[in-house]
Amino acid sequence: MYRHITTLTEFVVAQEKKNPHATGSFTLLLTHIENAVKIIASHVKRSGLVDILGKTGATNAYDEEVMKLDDFSDKLLFDMLKDSGQVGYVASEEKEEPVCVDKKGKYNVFFDPLDGSSNIDVNINIGTIFSIYQNKGDVLQEGRKQVAAGYVLYGSSVMFVYSSGQGVHGFTLDPTIGSFLHSHENIRVPETKNYYSINDGNVELFEDSMQRYLTSIKKEEKPYQSRYVGSMVADVHRTLLKGGIFMNPANKKRPTGKLRLMYEVNPMSYLIEQAGGSAVSSQGKSPLDIEPQNLTQRVPIVLGSKKEIEKYLTFL
Repeated sequence: MYRHITTLTEFVVAQEKKNPHATGSFTLLLTHIENAVKIIASHVKRSGLVDILGKTGATNAYDEEVMKLDDFSDKLLFDMLKDSGQVGYVASEEKEEPVCVDKKGKYNVFFDPLDGSSNIDVNINIGTIFSIYQNKGDVLQEGRKQVAAGYVLYGSSVMFVYSSGQGVHGFTLDPTIGSFLHSHENIRVPETKNYYSINDGNVELFEDSMQRYLTSIKKEEKPYQSRYVGSMVADVHRTLLKGGIFMNPANKKRPTGKLRLMYEVNPMSYLIEQAGGSAVSSQGKSPLDIEPQNLTQRVPIVLGSKKEIEKYLTFL
């Protein structure tokens, strides 16, 4: 029996029609992001067959080695966003400063072109993370002001997950027709689940409260099960769909945490909250309420199922 399946573009257009003040510019912007990630996905699938594996020999703004596929994705996304005609400023995790495309552009876009890129050469899931704000002249805005956020997971299938404040929706790429199809409607994080995701190898470096929490959940009548990939987009995607708790806390070597507020923490926290979960940073404060100081700012993050976060907070 025939059943109409909504494409990503159709879905975005339908969402915009619900807003009487919509101009179509958001749809155009998201379409350019969609086209860019399709190209990235095709290169990820061929990464073992063409000369796009390995390091470029350069380092990024964080003194991290840049992978070839990182560099390709970064340049492609920038060019696509610039060509959209809707962007004021573009900020990439790979660059030290935001780039002014058009001061009159309607939106500012932040992106991590290839999260988990250190895993490229060993064929582990990686992804693209993006975050969209209104362009009001100030590039640094609290995460609560995001217009939309999302990520694309390059795995056994390619998934585009995003929210524009009306729930979280997932779209799976059908390679036979080249379109993202609406496969996960109104995603909700399960309220509780005994999964935890953290780099246990750093346990001796964690604060006492985190060590007590981890010891406790491992000694429960039904001990928590560890689920950790080391690629944030993959770990958060699993948490979003299956529930549990994802943690990348501060430690003695990284007192302010490892993950970047503007590029990783804010968009993922926005998605988790839109899906009914919770996200907290330092002292139990939502990262979405943190006033950013600079583009390179790092913060600790704990996010996931609402009841799991509530349990975690009792140990602070």
